[in-house]
Amino acid sequence: MKHSITLPILTAAALFVSTAHAYDADWKRGRVYYRSVCTSCHVASPIGQINPSGRTKAEWTAYLNADKHAKGKDGVKQYVSKAYRASIKSGNKAAEKFADVPDQELFDDIKSFLLRSAKDGESPASCS
Repeated sequence: MKHSITLPILTAAALFVSTAHAYDADWKRGRVYYRSVCTSCHVASPIGQINPSGRTKAEWTAYLNADKHAKGKDGVKQYVSKAYRASIKSGNKAAEKFADVPDQELFDDIKSFLLRSAKDGESPASCS
């Protein structure tokens, strides 16, 4: 009898703990960062602006999972890190605004925006 009561309670507790720490990415915050930080840098580089709708969701996912930027010279996550944001915050309001956001949360926000705005996403978008 004691085991039949304990199992449902433990199961419920495990579900609560696993969902309590889940982060629901904020695509709007990702859009602000992407447009203010990523796009501003790319416009100044020889590559030029990169629109989110230029790739499919699968292509963006593969790119982000590979974590290779600048033809593999560095990682995408480097440009989302607190250290990077601190290094550019004097000249970039979004980097300053999101200075204390955890790296993984901001990365998830950007990913959410890119997938939503991809060629086959919910709302294909450009950076204009």
